[in-house]
Amino acid sequence: MSQTLENFTAIDEKLSQRHLDLDPGGYFIIYLDREAGLICAKHFSNAIDERGLAVDPETGKVIPARGKVERTHTRVFAGRTAKELCVKIFEETQPCPVTQLAHAAYLGREFVRAEMALVSGGEYVQD
Repeated sequence: MSQTLENFTAIDEKLSQRHLDLDPGGYFIIYLDREAGLICAKHFSNAIDERGLAVDPETGKVIPARGKVERTHTRVFAGRTAKELCVKIFEETQPCPVTQLAHAAYLGREFVRAEMALVSGGEYVQD
């Protein structure tokens, strides 16, 4: 059975709706710096409260999943390729800011999507 782009898109859209436990190590905002030819990932710290929600470790306020949030990142990682960015975050940074395998897998997928957009000139929107 051959897969079509529509089938792949439908599978991914369904999987994007599943519940995920948040990483107490923090979260990343991924974007492209096209002028520099880089995939960038801003890392933000967080804590997870008793409800499983991400909260600002200093204020205890819930960090909304959507909308603009005024927070200061802990670090910006950048790489020319998805692999270079993964090496910087997962191999060269100690302690690693990612503490869950599911989060690491998600970031790897997003970095590849961002790399494809960078190379093709297409739009990148983080899932």
